[in-house]
Amino acid sequence: MTHIKKEPFGVTADGRTVSVYTMENSAGMTVRVLDYGCTVQSIVVPDREGRPVDVVLGYDGLSGYEAGTCWFGAVVGRYANRIKDAAFTLDGTTYALPKNDGENHLHGTFERRVFDASEEEGALVLRYVSPDGEEGFPGRLRVAVTYTLTDDNALRMVYRAVTDRTTVVNLTNHSYFNLSGAGDILSHRLRLDASRVTEVGPGTIPTGRIVPVDGTALDFREEKPVGRDIGAPEASLLLCGGDDHNYILDKGPGFGPGGAAYSPDTGISLAFSTTQPAVQLYSGNFVGADAAPCGKNGVRYPKRGGLCLESQHYPCSPNFPDFPSTVLRPGEEYSEITEYRFGTR
Repeated sequence: MTHIKKEPFGVTADGRTVSVYTMENSAGMTVRVLDYGCTVQSIVVPDREGRPVDVVLGYDGLSGYEAGTCWFGAVVGRYANRIKDAAFTLDGTTYALPKNDGENHLHGTFERRVFDASEEEGALVLRYVSPDGEEGFPGRLRVAVTYTLTDDNALRMVYRAVTDRTTVVNLTNHSYFNLSGAGDILSHRLRLDASRVTEVGPGTIPTGRIVPVDGTALDFREEKPVGRDIGAPEASLLLCGGDDHNYILDKGPGFGPGGAAYSPDTGISLAFSTTQPAVQLYSGNFVGADAAPCGKNGVRYPKRGGLCLESQHYPCSPNFPDFPSTVLRPGEEYSEITEYRFGTR
């Protein structure tokens, strides 16, 4: 049985009160979640020797999350990933979005919002109402994110949303995993059940082409160290400064496995499953340039100090009709699930 404890975490610069919710299961795993951005502040799991290890990056205090630029642990939206030229056309109307990533739009600002939190049937449910026109997106979007911690060390995330006007939506959690608890993630071993990626061009924007990973440095179908090919002289890596690619999962529709990561240092493993069609692999290429002064326990995280496995739809889908649709219409419900399961080997 999971226990949830609520405690104060701080007050934002503009006077909003923020709380932290600690979930603990019968196996001794703990997850701390802020109502600020639905942020996963810590995940503590036992290593192969039974010692507790915090396996996600973050900050000890609220000021770090307000200053930070890496979205550590947050739910991002309304649209995770990039939208080219910060604009899209929907049902004949063009919508302009903030240009917060060069000329493009990236993720949105849900990580800066305070959600309404409640405990419901042993789970933590966080809700937010995004008003019509927020950041240029149409429709009043009602969002609910549910975190459930199981007794077999799985953290399940369920995303739901409804709208009163036709809109687009793509939500994910932006946790950075470090299964060693410190240092970089180049020695982590990773497998992704994905044979194809969306090809990227300048600005890490999709070209619209779907390309195979076979014979490239992006091939993680067989487990390998993250750092083995990260410096390969391939255009796809050079454009992104390392791994920052949308992998199309082979599982097909519905809930299914997406891949797994493992730290040889601690023996901690992480397997993820999802209903989403893709996962964005990000190797933390710009973590060292984060605007916040330091992370938890006063640590300045290094470049590639964390690994993101962001289950989501494709980047820039509103501008590519051949990509799986991210359109949500009145009367429909957006509903996606991602589960991270921890163990040792």
